[in-house]
Amino acid sequence: MKKLLLFLLLFLVPGKVLAYSARNMIAMDMDTKRVLYESNVNDPHLIASITKIMTAVVALELADIESEVTITDVVLKSFGSGIYVEIGEKIKLKDLLYGLMLRSGNDAALAIAEYVGRDVDTFVEYMNTKAKEIGMKNTKFINPHGLENNKGEGNISTAYDMALLSSYAMQNEQYREIVGTKHYVAKSDKKTYSWTNKNKLLTSYEYTTGGKTGFTEKARRTLVSNASRDGANITIVTLNDPNDWEDHKDLYNDLFHEYKSEKIIDKNHFRIDGESYYKNENLFLKEDVSILLKNDEKNDISLDIQLQKKEEYEDGDVVGKVQIKLKENVLKEVPVYVSLKNSSEKKQNLFQKILGWFRHD
Repeated sequence: MKKLLLFLLLFLVPGKVLAYSARNMIAMDMDTKRVLYESNVNDPHLIASITKIMTAVVALELADIESEVTITDVVLKSFGSGIYVEIGEKIKLKDLLYGLMLRSGNDAALAIAEYVGRDVDTFVEYMNTKAKEIGMKNTKFINPHGLENNKGEGNISTAYDMALLSSYAMQNEQYREIVGTKHYVAKSDKKTYSWTNKNKLLTSYEYTTGGKTGFTEKARRTLVSNASRDGANITIVTLNDPNDWEDHKDLYNDLFHEYKSEKIIDKNHFRIDGESYYKNENLFLKEDVSILLKNDEKNDISLDIQLQKKEEYEDGDVVGKVQIKLKENVLKEVPVYVSLKNSSEKKQNLFQKILGWFRHD
């Protein structure tokens, strides 16, 4: 009888059951923006300090990170986590960004915003403009740090929007370097700072490449993380998740097992059969194209090549694109370039013509 019960339990209970604690959760392929896992991904929610991803992005795109910032009394408006800079202290913007992302310094956020935007409100406008550019349709920033104001109002976003932001931010080399740093030492004209990254996944999960933590009493725990393995680059976002560290690791492990990076196009063997408009030139791609796929999705991939018939073009011009589709969904687009087979000959002929004109005169 006991053996029968054990058999029934093994038969009825799945071998692998992953239950996540997050109110909102998403996993996104950072290279294609394809959603790999989702739960309540478009529900607006307070996001706390993962706000600072946008603060860092705007600062990196608009300012020289080697420039020196003089701390003003704007930091007196800061509370909660900080790096504890002092009024009048001189420190590089780069160091403030490390303090922002590693230690979640709210004082650093205000100092950065005032320096880059000339005032905090203008900087917040930049944040919202960038959000629209990225495609974050359900996001509204009211400050650069993520704390709620005395009315209980704070920055609002969704798991999906924050995954878009995370994917965008990781395209920036300086951002990747900052969020992937485990420990950093900074020096101002007054102090030496030593900071350890609050993102525990950097030390507890070997494939982690970055991320940002967040918490307020009202928003609860929020977490954005990035991880890469064997060509697969994934970001996970959780909002209101009391077990976020373990949830992120479990989902990464599941996805890295389920999805593999497959080379779809080898740039060295790229050919367009039957193409006649550019038959006297070479058409090429600048890089190989790989896509994150499940094993049973490989046969559902197709290529849609679209060329523009340009009357005038130069060597290296974009003359079309290749869409990589999974069934009817476009996962990625890459540009097609033209290389002139006889470019040196054409240049020589032009030079000879010019010489001919002078000789004729």
